[in-house]
Amino acid sequence: MVTVFTPVYNRANTLERLYSSLCSQTYKDFEWLIVNDGSTDSTDEVLANIKSKDHFFNIVVIDKENGGKHTAINRGIKEAKGELFFIADSDDLLPYDSLQIITQEFEKIRNDDSFSGICGLDQDFSGKIIGTGLPEDIINCHPTEISHKYHVCGDLKEVFRTGVLKQYPFPEVEGEKFCPEVLVWFRISRKYKMRFLNRAVYTADYQPTGITANITANRMQSPTLSMMTYSEMLTHNLPLRIKTRAAINYWRFRLCSTPSKSKPSVSPLWWWAFPLGLLLHLNDIRILNNNGS
Repeated sequence: MVTVFTPVYNRANTLERLYSSLCSQTYKDFEWLIVNDGSTDSTDEVLANIKSKDHFFNIVVIDKENGGKHTAINRGIKEAKGELFFIADSDDLLPYDSLQIITQEFEKIRNDDSFSGICGLDQDFSGKIIGTGLPEDIINCHPTEISHKYHVCGDLKEVFRTGVLKQYPFPEVEGEKFCPEVLVWFRISRKYKMRFLNRAVYTADYQPTGITANITANRMQSPTLSMMTYSEMLTHNLPLRIKTRAAINYWRFRLCSTPSKSKPSVSPLWWWAFPLGLLLHLNDIRILNNNGS
């Protein structure tokens, strides 16, 4: 069975669309697990209405106080019944054959414990692939390699074994509500590889109030988790250009942290990046002030 997991925060207007796409799936053995992360709109009513309808899959709704997507994922992983954990954001949808593609390919590697799961491509609502796609139909590699070794750019949709995710919960820091998913995905990649498919398994819609649209502000408001992400990137087997950008961003968001707060550290080899991080930080402040005026 697959757990389709949806963390939701104030997305009453898009949940029905995602629900309809799940009803259209050609693969039927899945549950829809929803963690309502403290929504203040009419999400509760919409979910109650959805649950009252006839559907062939089980729907589980869990309510929690608002803590950010990563805390909702942690809760979802604890509750999931499926062997695979597919994160479907509340403002996106799944193509009708999405779960069929994922499960058919997973069967081929199911008994190989070196794989953490399956990863397909994202598409937009016109069906256009978001990014370059893959140079081959199937690539087996560590997620840290897919961009620089195979020159793949754009959004991808990772579907993990639930058991693997249980080993790697997202770190939670009091008062911080955003954690880049790449932090955990790269931690997993130290031990596991993933099977990448050159097929679209996800349709993404970027909302103007969503996480992606407000990525810089989210990172500024969660500096510890941002620093943790970039400091760990410096320890992975990544090209120098990627590590350089990570070092600059580390200092960029370290400057958002309060003096009393514990901070992830980086090697003195990367202290030279501080002036560039400072320039980006000052520019972030300027943009935020202009947008707020």
